Amino acid sequence: MRRSPRSLTVSVAALTAAGALVLTACNGATDDADALDVWIMEGTNPDASDFFDDVAADFEEQTGAEVNVEFVPWADAHDRFVTGMAGDELPDVAEVGTTWTPEFAETGAMADLTDRIDDPDDYVPELIEAAEVEDGIYGVPWHAAVRSIIYRTDIFEDLDLDEPQDWDELRAAAIAIDESEAWEETAFPVPGHATHSISAFIWGAGGDFATENPDGSWDIHIDSAESQEGLQYLADLALEDDVSTTGATTWMETDILDNFNDENVAMTVQGGWTIPAILEDNPDLEGRIGAFMIPGPDGEPSPSFVGGSHLGVFEGADQDLSWEFIELLTEEEYSVRWSEESGYFPPNREQLTQFEESDDDLVAPFAQQMSQAGAVYPVTPAWGDVEGDEVFPRMMQDILSEDATVAEATSTAAEELDEFLNQDD
Repeated sequence: MRRSPRSLTVSVAALTAAGALVLTACNGATDDADALDVWIMEGTNPDASDFFDDVAADFEEQTGAEVNVEFVPWADAHDRFVTGMAGDELPDVAEVGTTWTPEFAETGAMADLTDRIDDPDDYVPELIEAAEVEDGIYGVPWHAAVRSIIYRTDIFEDLDLDEPQDWDELRAAAIAIDESEAWEETAFPVPGHATHSISAFIWGAGGDFATENPDGSWDIHIDSAESQEGLQYLADLALEDDVSTTGATTWMETDILDNFNDENVAMTVQGGWTIPAILEDNPDLEGRIGAFMIPGPDGEPSPSFVGGSHLGVFEGADQDLSWEFIELLTEEEYSVRWSEESGYFPPNREQLTQFEESDDDLVAPFAQQMSQAGAVYPVTPAWGDVEGDEVFPRMMQDILSEDATVAEATSTAAEELDEFLNQDD
């Protein structure tokens, strides 16, 4: 299959009355044929309780079955799934991060949904690809997320800067902001602990992390000349042009976001779903933020990681009832509503079009980025271990702290990546 470079029964009434984020406790796939246990990740949609009250009411009207929703914090979710697999205490249906789906599918915990999906081509291709293991599809794309560049329009207007169209223009804009006496913000932070923010520059230069061979082995590309070119561009912005800050060496995406909210950053890679949170946290930024697709070196957009979530059905669940729930949750009414409330995009290509054509300049660039220039990491159950071991944050931090050159750091990362991906060879 192609791998490209391009993740305790409670009633609905009781849930509403409780008003709590953790709505139920699960004892695995329910024994009650008239109820479904569902795990949804906490925080994706701030209005999720009301949303799922409506979904559950519609589902019960259609099927006669109750839906018992538990909101699980993202930070705890992976461990909850692993523990649930070991103790046979999994839900019937769950939201699963796209980079986790291959890992969980390989264990046999998730059901193959290939025969239930009418046309995989209806979805953003990167999200379907992320659900593919061998010849099966183990997750239905639910919502999609992508990163572009957000920036301070007031700073750009004051300095008479246009939205950059290529890497030279991006560098020139960052230098102009850095050298301006009127603005003290960090022009363009280069983070050491935010792989999703730096991967676009690897892909943009024509590089990659790894590609799968027909025999299941992996060729490693993080140390290729193209990957090094993208990383060198970022390193030069930080170490030669000084448009970043030394503090960014350890920054995660949340640190970048906090600094942007505090008006300490002028321009940065960030997810479209963060815009509502930014404006809620700092209403003074209303009307002073813009967005544009991440430019590539030659004027074409750099591919940006397409993440988001799948909806998976777990073994032991009532497969037909679970699928009816997924169908309801992904139909246009609820899919578009979820996107509007959460800031994420629907994964269905047709539904995504209305966001691409939006007049909102804080929506359209992200939807266009997803449609025109999306990418995913290698689709393999081992990728969770790669992320857990922080292979790429270590690589980037070594570069930014000048403990290693780009060539040295990528060589080390390539060796580590090879051990993870080709450990059975």
